[in-house]
Amino acid sequence: MTYDKLPSKSSVEKSMSSLKSNGIDAYFAHNAEEAKKKVIEIIPKGASVMTMTSVTLDSIGVTDEINNSGKYDSVRNKLMKITDKQNLEVQKLISSPEWVIGSVHAVTEDGKIMIASNTGSQLPAYAYGAGHVIWVVGTQKLVKNIDEGMKRIYEHSLPLESERARKAYGVPESSVNKILIVNKEVTPRITLIFVNEVLGF
Repeated sequence: MTYDKLPSKSSVEKSMSSLKSNGIDAYFAHNAEEAKKKVIEIIPKGASVMTMTSVTLDSIGVTDEINNSGKYDSVRNKLMKITDKQNLEVQKLISSPEWVIGSVHAVTEDGKIMIASNTGSQLPAYAYGAGHVIWVVGTQKLVKNIDEGMKRIYEHSLPLESERARKAYGVPESSVNKILIVNKEVTPRITLIFVNEVLGF
């Protein structure tokens, strides 16, 4: 099965409608530039923002904009100054930022969102801790259902993440140790921006 193929317009529209029914704001961007513009429009200048590790955010220039433009209070920049990455202060900073932005591994047509993780570091903020969550997602990550999402994670995302981790961290491979599935959001705090391009894993 090919996991880098852009879906039909009707499939994207169905997923966006389902996401909104599940309490998640959903937007459609035609390209990376439009997606970046939408992110900047949503996040107030001066806001405290945690950028999670994301090939998607890197590729569209959002990581650099948040952490290096001086327009935002970058949580990641604060983390870089802490030498002991395992202490409680680091866990608190990552787990409960005012804003968090990242990406996901699969979105189903019925509006469920799947995020796989090796350490789980990004999951507390996504699940509950952050005041506002933004996910930027290439539409190639749209899947029919949870089962197909699981296949996408293990057959597509994991091998690519393992390759990235080997280059970035010198580790043999990555692994899927934790998976967050967001079925519905009770309190409106999540925005998902679909981008009509193949972005990320």
